[in-house]
Amino acid sequence: MHIGLIGGIGPAATDFYYRKLIRIAADKGLDLDLTIVHADTRTLIANLAADDRSAQCGIYMRLTERLVAAGAENVVVTSIAGHFCIDEFAAVSPLPLVDITKALSSWLGAKGMTRVGILGTETVMKTGMYGKLAPVEVLAPEGAELGLVHEAYIKLAQSGEPSEELRDIFVSAAQDLVARGAEGVMLGGTDLNALFADDEKAFPVIDCAGIHIEDVAKFI
Repeated sequence: MHIGLIGGIGPAATDFYYRKLIRIAADKGLDLDLTIVHADTRTLIANLAADDRSAQCGIYMRLTERLVAAGAENVVVTSIAGHFCIDEFAAVSPLPLVDITKALSSWLGAKGMTRVGILGTETVMKTGMYGKLAPVEVLAPEGAELGLVHEAYIKLAQSGEPSEELRDIFVSAAQDLVARGAEGVMLGGTDLNALFADDEKAFPVIDCAGIHIEDVAKFI
């Protein structure tokens, strides 16, 4: 199947999806049929802050029309923050949507997890992945730490450049979530994969983007 990615939000996240899908296709001995279109990170962040779902959905629609013209048979939004308007987009998208929240819900259920932590944008954290993971309890950072994590994430998403300073903020918040009873901590922003490897030892990682990519890879 010809996979369509809405990328750019942010650059590190797009690169992560692209490289992972290339590797999976190679492991299967298949050619990857893929088109990527670019959405702007700053515009997404502004629409997220204003909860302007209509504006962001309109952007996705225009980009998906380009994917249709390129021959894509489904569409993937490579940003968890970008899923804030995913229901509105799914209702009008001309292509089937591979939704990260559905992939995560299935994965958590299969693992039998009942309480997890989350890192990412303020909206993603406060809503516990948009309230779509019930009955799993989702713990977010509290007080000033929530704002600190949000600001660090926005900086990472806009720059695409990981740093030890940013990593330390996320590790500290994740360890606090584990101390509060989280069985694992979701990387609730795809740009976080630039900071945390698969063998992360500082806290039990739930690789949301990786889980999403495995779901997308079913179509290769």
